[in-house]
Amino acid sequence: MSIILDSSSRIVVQGITGKEGQFHTAQMLEYGTQVVAGVTPGKGGNTEQGVPVFNTVHDAVKKTGANISILFVPPPFAADGIMEAAAAGVEWIICVTEGIPVQDMIQVKSFLKDTSAKLIGPNSPGVISPGKSKAGIMPGFIHQEGSIGILSRSGTLTYEAVAQVVEEGFGQSTAVGIGGDPIIGSRYIDLLRLFEEDDQTEAVLMIGEIGGTAEEEAAEWAKEHFSKPLAAFIAGQTAPPGKRMGHAGAIISGGKGKASDKMKQLQEAGICVIENPALMGKTLHDLIKERK
Repeated sequence: MSIILDSSSRIVVQGITGKEGQFHTAQMLEYGTQVVAGVTPGKGGNTEQGVPVFNTVHDAVKKTGANISILFVPPPFAADGIMEAAAAGVEWIICVTEGIPVQDMIQVKSFLKDTSAKLIGPNSPGVISPGKSKAGIMPGFIHQEGSIGILSRSGTLTYEAVAQVVEEGFGQSTAVGIGGDPIIGSRYIDLLRLFEEDDQTEAVLMIGEIGGTAEEEAAEWAKEHFSKPLAAFIAGQTAPPGKRMGHAGAIISGGKGKASDKMKQLQEAGICVIENPALMGKTLHDLIKERK
């Protein structure tokens, strides 16, 4: 099966006529993704790479049946774009945009509670179910269809994990970049629940980083509710407190968010913790072999 995306997913691209929207729409179309609509206010009635462009997400969904939105919208307008997509009735919203003001995301989180839409990101590389559909900026050619679910706060480490998993003879059911901002939509727990229910997913690799408590919360949940092999790597093990490392959410503050604390809690929950990122693929391979 896979999670979030499959071959029947119908994608609407918000910001399709912008530079990033144009480039990544072309990549998604080349991969075989069903991009059925684009949205740019004021440019409705045009086409972009053969894709019809609408003025609003509501019109795009009504005319094309789009059920997933991906945003390539500048930060000042991205929060409104997310809420517009949710109000239009899409199932999943994937936000690539980085640098959305925290205050805007607080409003978005509150708005989404009253809708059925689920958010991936912001500051996410997107989602890919190899061989089925890709909604994001990841290089599709490095992925291979298979049975490993990948969840990550880091786009670059996602690509490294994908390459190692393929080298070990596995492919991916779905790879999800959850986003590196302080306030995001779907959490590790939300997506682990989907992987637990997915018949195609045999095991999951979770890639975290310093900052926040999302990995600790996932560890507590997984201890009671996740039955499949689960391995985790935490980036930023040598990061000094108070220094933001790459992502806006990757900062140790208030005595919380240290890699060592996250790793300890993951281990105590019975999750296989990987200390060296070069061993992500091999460790997962050994873990699956051990469970069989």
